[in-house]
Amino acid sequence: MPEEFPPLKNDLLLRAARGEQTERAPVWVMRQAGRYLPEFRAIRAHHEFFEICRTPELATEITVQPIRRYSGLIDAAIIFSDILVIPQAMGMEVLMNPGPSFPDPLNTPADIAKLRTTVDVNKELGYVFAALTRTRHELAGEVPLIGFSGAPWTLFAYMIEGGGSKTLQKAKSWLFKYPEESKSLILRIADVCVDYLVGQVKAGAQLLQVFDSWANELSPHDFATFSLPSLKLIATNVRARIAAEHLPDVPLTLFAKGANARSSITAAAGLGYNVLGLDWCISPEEVREVVGDSVALQGNLDPNVLYGGRDAIEREVQRMCRAFRAQAAPKGWIANLGHGITPGVDPDDLKWFFQCVHKYSSSTHAW
Repeated sequence: MPEEFPPLKNDLLLRAARGEQTERAPVWVMRQAGRYLPEFRAIRAHHEFFEICRTPELATEITVQPIRRYSGLIDAAIIFSDILVIPQAMGMEVLMNPGPSFPDPLNTPADIAKLRTTVDVNKELGYVFAALTRTRHELAGEVPLIGFSGAPWTLFAYMIEGGGSKTLQKAKSWLFKYPEESKSLILRIADVCVDYLVGQVKAGAQLLQVFDSWANELSPHDFATFSLPSLKLIATNVRARIAAEHLPDVPLTLFAKGANARSSITAAAGLGYNVLGLDWCISPEEVREVVGDSVALQGNLDPNVLYGGRDAIEREVQRMCRAFRAQAAPKGWIANLGHGITPGVDPDDLKWFFQCVHKYSSSTHAW
């Protein structure tokens, strides 16, 4: 029998994700359960990063910390985990010290043989599913719970680079030296992503987001060649599996950071995702001109505005709301940052951001 969860009290995010008009924009921020919160740092001081990810009690506590702190102001929780649990599930060692590090990255296509030929996500990633189920109960229906995965190209790049990189020289060299092997591995990663995302729905996720954090490193041609097919495979197969297994029809969000060429936006809008996340380097008016009302939009305040003081935060939120609110009430818009919140932000300034979104995105606010 499927798990029984408390009824949802705030469905603003889900309605906006499906393109509906809402009384105000729902708001959450990427990496909201993280290092800017003193309560997170207190736990992190005693536990290694991936230990937290693998301990459902700790992952749940960190997931609900921002909901507890900003109760009534924030419209979604996102499960505390990391995109790199998929490479771990595929058999790679990943450390966090303090950034991600792969002691034994993939150097040539011959190294692909070191990966597991099949991945049992229930065995390898069951701790994420346990955390999702536990968190749904802990939230008691206050807000929806978001599950997520890294996108195949972004995960591929980490697996080859062995960590973060300013140039992605190794990963991009693979695309040009070994294009067929690269495509094959990216699609293999995508298959694991599908299993993982479907498992998250079974465990209680109410919306799924795919993070293609390094999409901006690809030209429009290479984004279309190497990333888009895997993103389409994920959307198509997750939806098919959800239908076949009679699971809730959860909305899907794609955040392809920096894939801002008109051709990339057009293609992304046709992949089958409900929502496109925008970074701060493109205006919603530009995107709406391309996609119309075919998808909802999410974003897109520059995260560094949160360091600018309350006057700047209010001014920039007001400007963002003008750009997204084409109608009298917001329609198909989820307010967010254009990327993740950074560790030095004052939690009270984030609270002000939420308060300003509530004010200026409201259908009752007159310009």
